[in-house]
Parts: sequence; C-alpha cells; structure tokens
Amino acid sequence: MWEKVKHKFEKFPARMNVARKIIEYGLRVGENGKIYCGDIEISDLALARAVNVDRRSIKTTVEVIVSDELLAKIFGNITPAGPIIKNVAKDLGFGVVEIEAEAGNPGIIAKATELISKENISIRQVHAGDPEIEENPRLTIITEKPIKGNLINKFLNIDGVRRVSIY
Repeated sequence: MWEKVKHKFEKFPARMNVARKIIEYGLRVGENGKIYCGDIEISDLALARAVNVDRRSIKTTVEVIVSDELLAKIFGNITPAGPIIKNVAKDLGFGVVEIEAEAGNPGIIAKATELISKENISIRQVHAGDPEIEENPRLTIITEKPIKGNLINKFLNIDGVRRVSIY
C-alpha cells in the first residue's frame, strides 16, 4: 500500500511523515477533511505534535489526500487494528514471541504459529508490522500462556528469521 501512496508525497518530507503516521496508527481521513481514529476526531494540533510538524503540514497533507481519488479511497477506509496487548501480556499471564525477519519471506507466520500449536498453546493475538511502513517490522504473537525458551532455536530455523525474543 505504501508504494501506491508515497510517490504523492516524496517531494514534501513533512507531508510524507504525516501520511506515514496516519497509516501507522490506522487513522482515517474523512471526506470533510477531518482525521479520525475510528469515530473519534483527532485534532490537527495533536497529530502535528506527534509528527513534530507544523499544523499547516497536517492541513496540506489532508487537502492532498481529499483531492486525490486514490488517496481519498485509501485514507478514507483505513480502520485501527485494535489494542495490541504485548506490553501487558506478562501482567495477564500471557506469553509473547517477537520475531524479526527479512521482508518478503513467505510462510513465517504459518511456521511460527505451527510451532506454537504443536506445544498445545492457544494464540490470543498476532500482529505483523508492515515492512513498507516500519523501519524494523516485527511479528508479535501473544499466547495464552508463556512459551518455553527451548523453542527459540526452532523459531530461528524458520527461513528468513533473524532474531527471536520470548518473554
């Protein structure tokens, strides 16, 4: 998706950063030129502070999005993915597996979840970072109970996996 979007902003770094942040957080740009997280309106000032740009950069980015048919369709239909419980998993008695892998290797999610299912452990959440948007995308798997550390080598044997953390 980012490949279809970024060329519209590449001459304007501030606008590029705004567009990236909108996508990263699953924000939506309404036909009215307002920015939303679900049905909650996000102020231009709040987003400007988060991106470290002037409010005018937010306004001009939104104007570009609303005036372009493809961008309006893309940014008008983004929805937030929901809560990722990675940071509270330990407090809830869950396990976390984080996998860093080379982008474009097929089957990493399938093989990682197969390893977990072979341990008879249920998966509560899976979140895969988008390599076009995130600098270091990670596959994060939240499990019903903690995973044993002896699985690290099995995860590392999956083609394309660079690093694994289990906690």
